[in-house]
Amino acid sequence: MRIALFSLALLVGGCVIQAPPREVMAPAPVAEEAAPPPPAVSVYEEPPLSEPAPIAVGWAPPPMLVEVPPPPPFPYAVWVGGYWVWQGNWVWAQGHWMAPPSAQYVWVHPYYEHRGGAVIFINGHWSAPGVVFVPPPPGLVLAVEPAAVGVIPGARPMGPEGCFVPAPPGSRRGIIVPAPVGTAPAVVTSAPPVVAVGMRVTNNITNVHNTNITNVTNVTKVTNVTIVAPPAATANGRGFSSSVPAAPHLAAARPAVVQARAPEPVSRRPVAPYVSAHAAPAPPPPQPHGTAADAHLRPVVARESQPVHAGSAQPEHRAQREERGPPARSVQSAPAKAAAAGTPVAAKTPAATTAAAKTTPAKTAPAKTAPAKTVPAHPDNGKAHKPDANKDAQPEARR
Repeated sequence: MRIALFSLALLVGGCVIQAPPREVMAPAPVAEEAAPPPPAVSVYEEPPLSEPAPIAVGWAPPPMLVEVPPPPPFPYAVWVGGYWVWQGNWVWAQGHWMAPPSAQYVWVHPYYEHRGGAVIFINGHWSAPGVVFVPPPPGLVLAVEPAAVGVIPGARPMGPEGCFVPAPPGSRRGIIVPAPVGTAPAVVTSAPPVVAVGMRVTNNITNVHNTNITNVTNVTKVTNVTIVAPPAATANGRGFSSSVPAAPHLAAARPAVVQARAPEPVSRRPVAPYVSAHAAPAPPPPQPHGTAADAHLRPVVARESQPVHAGSAQPEHRAQREERGPPARSVQSAPAKAAAAGTPVAAKTPAATTAAAKTTPAKTAPAKTAPAKTVPAHPDNGKAHKPDANKDAQPEARR
């Protein structure tokens, strides 16, 4: 009874008892995970024997991979490969030992340059004695190479413009490490991974023949390089400074902080170096010109004397007779010669005509048996003018 009266009093007084609100648990934010990078592809590339043409690529090469070189098989072996090359995508060129193609040939490391948001790339190659590597000129304009079918473009280069090497293994994609021209990419294999721009490579000042070298293209004269990175650039937040060998096989053999091993090539068959999709087609070989070249190109056919039948001889062109030189001496009878000279000649009897006709084949017999090397200039092919002699003799007899 008391409880009912108390409730009635509270209701009349306007007091409302509210239940405590329920606690709503907000869902925890889900961190967006970056898509895993595509697996690296390794190829066995045969390096070119001369400096290839530069190409432009739209995104930076991935961080370096770990590939420990085996012992050299012979004293003069050179470690080539062990870096990223372009084959419609950035693929890993497997490192291997090989002999120089010829005496005094030197190995030139690949060239990477950040220019205008793209990467100017020149593949590693052999260089002949006395040939010095020259970077592409600043005014060179190149079209970006198209990617292979199914390839997803990567991150654009992040870092200052100029020559660089890829970032150490395990680094953030797109970051580049500025380095002097001629630096082997393998020098950063043992460096800590970086997540921001700031790491750089510098050549140690070396005294060679009393000459201070601060920036050279021939790496064999630089024994060590220095790698420096501030704390804000490294993944572990600690600064880094170390001197490493400049030779690629020695730098790649150092222990790496991140063991990102290079995969084995799917095939041991070497692939050809990449040829730019914008390269102009090779011009055809030059063809010789002139009379001598035409005579050299045309087949030489020996001319043989052809029998000329009566009424089938055709007059030659005047220019052709002049090119062949003086006309061949024709065999003519005495009356024909006299008629041509305008001298009166007595009429011949039929017996004399018959005798002349009999003696004519004897004179022309050597001409028939001897092999003719050239075509006579006269349309009658060098035969005796028997009909002409009779025609010339008849007017004289009428007179």
